[in-house]
Amino acid sequence: MLRTGLLFDPYSASSLFAVSALSPSSSLDYARKVFDQIPKPNLYTWNTLIRIYASSPEPLLGILIFLRMVHESPYYPNKFTFPFVIKAAAEIFSLCVGQALHGMVIKASLGADVYISNSLIHLYMSCGDLDSPYRVFMMMFQEMEEKNVKPNDVTMVGVLSVCTKKLDLEFGRWVHSYIQRNGISLKLTLNNAMLDMYTKCGSLEDAKTLFDTMVEKDIVTWTTMLAGYAKLGAYEEARQILDTMPRQDIAAWNALISGYEQNGKSKEALSIYHELQQSKIAKPDEITLVSTLSACAQLGALEVGDYIKKALEIFYSVEKTDVFVWSAMIAGLAMHGQGKAAIDLFSRMQANMIRPNSVTFTNVLCACSHAGLHYSCMVDILGRAGLLEEAVEFIEKMPIPPSDSVWGALLGACQIHGNVELAERACSHLLDLDPQNNGAYVLLSNVYAKTGEWDGVSRLRKHMRVTGLKKEQGCSRIEVKKVSHEFLAGDNCHPLSKEIYSKLDEIVVRLKSTGYVPNKSHQLQLIEEDDMQERALILRSEKLAIVFGLLYVEASQPIRIIKNLRICGDCHSVAKLISRLYDREIILRDRYRFHHFSEGHCSCKDYW
Repeated sequence: MLRTGLLFDPYSASSLFAVSALSPSSSLDYARKVFDQIPKPNLYTWNTLIRIYASSPEPLLGILIFLRMVHESPYYPNKFTFPFVIKAAAEIFSLCVGQALHGMVIKASLGADVYISNSLIHLYMSCGDLDSPYRVFMMMFQEMEEKNVKPNDVTMVGVLSVCTKKLDLEFGRWVHSYIQRNGISLKLTLNNAMLDMYTKCGSLEDAKTLFDTMVEKDIVTWTTMLAGYAKLGAYEEARQILDTMPRQDIAAWNALISGYEQNGKSKEALSIYHELQQSKIAKPDEITLVSTLSACAQLGALEVGDYIKKALEIFYSVEKTDVFVWSAMIAGLAMHGQGKAAIDLFSRMQANMIRPNSVTFTNVLCACSHAGLHYSCMVDILGRAGLLEEAVEFIEKMPIPPSDSVWGALLGACQIHGNVELAERACSHLLDLDPQNNGAYVLLSNVYAKTGEWDGVSRLRKHMRVTGLKKEQGCSRIEVKKVSHEFLAGDNCHPLSKEIYSKLDEIVVRLKSTGYVPNKSHQLQLIEEDDMQERALILRSEKLAIVFGLLYVEASQPIRIIKNLRICGDCHSVAKLISRLYDREIILRDRYRFHHFSEGHCSCKDYW
């Protein structure tokens, strides 16, 4: 072509470029060199170059070439140009570029073009803007009605995806009705999109009707229906779907396990997990492990939790790990007090080009708290050091309004140091932010009790009764030989209560021989007799669980306990003493973190 001069012919040059650019074996560099040799590229050639860059690892170059075309060539973008450049904007998540392109589309009167509208809907959804796709669809719909043109199934799938994310059932039903009225082809992907919308919007009746009328179903159809049932607590129907599926894959099992776990049915979730392992129908993946680990934490099935924790360690050597596994690992490290390790893992996640989501950032912030990297932690540090006035001064100078965690940190410090005046002030601010926070009342009660102001305790208890607030009952769980045992304060319902209480009395005698004195400030009930106060304190649920562990957990194994509330100071002291006197490792997870007791010390360093 160089010898014959055909390269200077726009149509011949464009044909050569198209072949070289779109060939599977071609390279971007070669295609670009061919393009640069064309004296006057036509619009088709410009579109082809934009297209290959939009689908390449460097979509930004597609946008830059588009801008060069607009400024240097005599051509205005047409209906073939916009889908490619909009795709490039979506790939780099550039909402501002997308909005500018949308404006050019409107100026060119191309709003009714199905392919352009599909690209715009995808762009806005990729950038997290769930309102604009509505406007795009309605503008396209209006123009199409005027021109007697119908949207296709791809457009409707995009609109239904927006309905699903916004949980807009009413508009979703309207879209379904529009599809039926206008005879839009009900391809499998469109039916699956409608089914997904109905299940996630909570309309199982609509979903079941659609599911029953679908002639063609694939694994996505069955799994979507199963997930909808499981999420909304229709477990029998979900199980029936699983049992009747033509082919089961791990996604279906994950949906059932997740449904149980999210609805607090932890035992059932673990049962399904064990069934999956035994059946060998599908191999558990990262999503399975994350859901099951969460169920273990809720139930206290910590031996199973250890197994899954070991399984999660595999992700370090696996090339493809998703954001959910990374987030779960960060959360686990944070809860165990390994804040720096969690933040280091987050840095490694970024280095591996894994894009964090909102859950990841929440877990990282939790890790920052444990590592001392935000305001509430700074207040906690000052408060626990006894620098309460400095903590208040720090709060007053904060550049942002103090959150409930900041005032909660100050209130917790006041409990340790017995500062009633500041505790009342912190509690007042905390209740202004969250009037239903019964934990604030409990912490203030702790301060009153510690300073012997039982009238204050009485006033708070009366106020809680009048306002209908109730202190959540403490509960501790321990698992032995795959059986979960639950204890409440003063519990004598356990079949082995006699043995537990006998061992408890023996332990108390041994503790007192080392100088242990029960800290009665942690007993909030209004009991006048000292011996009754002491007995009520000794019978806390976590102490009963620890005693049960000493009796029935093998000496070579740690005693693992789950507590639904924050562990009190006296129980914390007792756990440290028992770990030293009985040479046992105790791992207790309370509402805020894990405590690893060993040789008379705790991993939290008495900072919780």
